[in-house]
Amino acid sequence: MKALMFGWEFPPHILGGLGTASYGLTKGMSLQPDMDITFVIPKPWGDEDRSFLRIIGAGNTPVAWRDVSWEYVSQRIGKVMDPQLYFDLRNNIYADFNNYHVNDLGCIEFSGRYPENLLEEINNYSIVAGVIAKTVQADIIHSHDWLTYPAGIHAKTKTGRPLVIHVHATDFDRSRGNVNPQVYGIEKDGMDHADHIITVSNLTRNTVIEKYHQDPRKVTTVHNAVEPLSAEIESIKSKKGTKDKVVTFLGRITMQKGPEYFVEAAARVLKKADNVRFVMAGSGDMMDKMIRLAAQRNISDKFHFTGFMKGAQVYEVLKSSDVYVMPSVSEPFGISPLEAMQCGVPSIISKQSGCAEILNRAIKVDYWDIEAMADAMYSIVSYPAMYEYLKVEGKKEVDAITWEIAGQKVRDIYNRVLGW
Repeated sequence: MKALMFGWEFPPHILGGLGTASYGLTKGMSLQPDMDITFVIPKPWGDEDRSFLRIIGAGNTPVAWRDVSWEYVSQRIGKVMDPQLYFDLRNNIYADFNNYHVNDLGCIEFSGRYPENLLEEINNYSIVAGVIAKTVQADIIHSHDWLTYPAGIHAKTKTGRPLVIHVHATDFDRSRGNVNPQVYGIEKDGMDHADHIITVSNLTRNTVIEKYHQDPRKVTTVHNAVEPLSAEIESIKSKKGTKDKVVTFLGRITMQKGPEYFVEAAARVLKKADNVRFVMAGSGDMMDKMIRLAAQRNISDKFHFTGFMKGAQVYEVLKSSDVYVMPSVSEPFGISPLEAMQCGVPSIISKQSGCAEILNRAIKVDYWDIEAMADAMYSIVSYPAMYEYLKVEGKKEVDAITWEIAGQKVRDIYNRVLGW
């Protein structure tokens, strides 16, 4: 089975859970002896783990004007974005991409991050995907998240191979319902053209069916999992440095993640106990607002804002924590609680998260129920028996949730789509 996958990021260079999930799923799938995966990302950095798959950089792929399907550019892209931009791109391709940051080989130089011209890069990526698809033998095409749906559609158009799209999140999750019509258009276009849709939770599956008007028979849930801890991660020691209990929020500080509910709950805990400190690890557009909110609640001396964390830093924070909290307003899945529970950290998660569907040894609260969240925090740091139970049983539960199982489910979907 040869799969051509399109993704946007891959460890160790990631911005969030998408790259982590892409790595875990492909590694789990690779454990099957007859699985061959080619994974395309905009810009490889050279230090990715390539032991179980082939990585191609769209930005390293030479593109000549004669290789580009102008029918695709004029008919497909115009549905989700101003087609004039792509007639301009066509002119620039004829002129050696003069305005598109191209190197001496004629390769588009993608930033590899989330730039201001994100929609432009998404569609440039989709154009290159058509070129790549003609050179890579594949039985099936698999696109991860909305950023790569146009690439998957173009690859399907050029090869005639079936397309599976993987919905890691929707704009309804990211925007709390204030949906960007261009993003929604790209998402729905991908779903409409997919032969099958994989969602990371039943929560997301329902959104795909109800908000994007997809046939339920076409949509299957495959829950995410977690990688076993490496020896290097296992060896990381707590750097707590205080006798106080530490309660941690770790993730993007954006409205989707509900950081304000964490701060408000922390303020209530501190009214009952002064031996607790709170960590908000991450970055995002609400960070300054959260710093001000902590000051307004007069708890700044008990709050620590660490900034963005990645790799081993994440586990240093987790292993220095007594409680992990994910108060997301709408979380398609949420891998971070699984990572915390792997480290033996009792976790509190919102009922509005996909991982709540498979975790039974975490405390679940409504994201908006600040009193319940505060009570859960206080109980875990105050009652040793409760802490120990969640620590031990939570780790046992998460250790049984593997990417190999998720990978087998995806392979079964491939078989059904192809009629194998």
